[in-house]
Amino acid sequence: MVRRSGSFLGHDGLDAPDAPSIDSVTGGNAQVSVAFTAGTAGTTATTGFVAQVSTDGTAYNVSSNTGSSSPIVVSSLTNGTAATAKVWAINAHGTSEPSAASSSFTPAAVLGLVAGGDNLYSGSDTIEYFSIPSTGNATDWGNLIAAGEAFTGGGNSIRGLFTGNSSNVVQFIVYATEGNATDFGDATGTNGYAGGTSSASNTTRAVFGRGSADVLEYYTIGTEGNGTDFGNLSQSNLQYSGMSSSSGRGVFAGGRSGNTSFNTMEYITIANTGNVTDFGDMSGTRVRLAACSSATRGVVGGGHAQGGSPQNTMEYITMASTGDVTDFGDLTQARNNLGAFSSSVRGVFAGGGDVSGVSGGKVNTVDYITIASTGDAADFGDLSTVRQQLGSTSNDRGGLQ
Repeated sequence: MVRRSGSFLGHDGLDAPDAPSIDSVTGGNAQVSVAFTAGTAGTTATTGFVAQVSTDGTAYNVSSNTGSSSPIVVSSLTNGTAATAKVWAINAHGTSEPSAASSSFTPAAVLGLVAGGDNLYSGSDTIEYFSIPSTGNATDWGNLIAAGEAFTGGGNSIRGLFTGNSSNVVQFIVYATEGNATDFGDATGTNGYAGGTSSASNTTRAVFGRGSADVLEYYTIGTEGNGTDFGNLSQSNLQYSGMSSSSGRGVFAGGRSGNTSFNTMEYITIANTGNVTDFGDMSGTRVRLAACSSATRGVVGGGHAQGGSPQNTMEYITMASTGDVTDFGDLTQARNNLGAFSSSVRGVFAGGGDVSGVSGGKVNTVDYITIASTGDAADFGDLSTVRQQLGSTSNDRGGLQ
């Protein structure tokens, strides 16, 4: 094996370790997590590792961090700027050759957005955001094209899309830049109470359901344009919820037709087109509920049976399989007409109403859960004002893994 003299700690003629190999890099909010496998140790034991970052592929001096094992998190990076990383191993006598450069990554804040909805007196055009890994109150992002034009959201890590509430308008924002929404295109008909809070999305497509219809339409997220037919739900439906997984599956849960609410869940493969397939059932009929997802698990929360009182129930599914829900825990407050968004780790439920009926008591409550575990929700923060029937999405959730 080839050894070399050290560049970090010096060298006294004994062997340095072999170069590590990078397994993966995961960009976060102004940081990257570098996972690696150590090479063979030198004459003495490996005592640590150094990960360094470059934005030009040549000088690995933008930022660095040390650690005794994988992974190493390097912080103080610039969101939105692509970079690569290398790792060196260290022992008492020297440093290894660097690993091969990692694949490119782009640090970005992990954001959840809520938009539109119904506030105290009328429709809202407000878009607000949260940093999902932390807790705290909403921060202003910008405005929708028109008040109330959001009932559901979707998108990928670059763009967030919103639609619904008695309109066929689809509009979008770009996560890298705060500001007002821009016209994306139109659905083939009025979306109304469109299906799917954080609708079924992968890195390329968002699939929205048309309210009061069995229609599903898809949008190519990177290219503005009108909706294209995807397939059909098993029945006319509105006010249901949607979630997506890293396997490319989208699942729609609950909803109603007229005065009949459903406990059904149905799924699609987002990269294809076609009609839904039965997934399983929730524990009871639910309408005006919300859903979020990690790479593997989906969680539905809140809502009510048609004519019933708001619920605090949360239930989960394993999205790569099929089957009925399992109890997850309870929201901090029973409510319907809420929104939900998530990161790959944390699910967040925002806003809603805490009494029966559309015009009931609206709330500014925001809760969160850790999706991989089960248990009751905890307080996250507050919306800037009480709101229900709002659209929501994020730039790092199950379908984007």
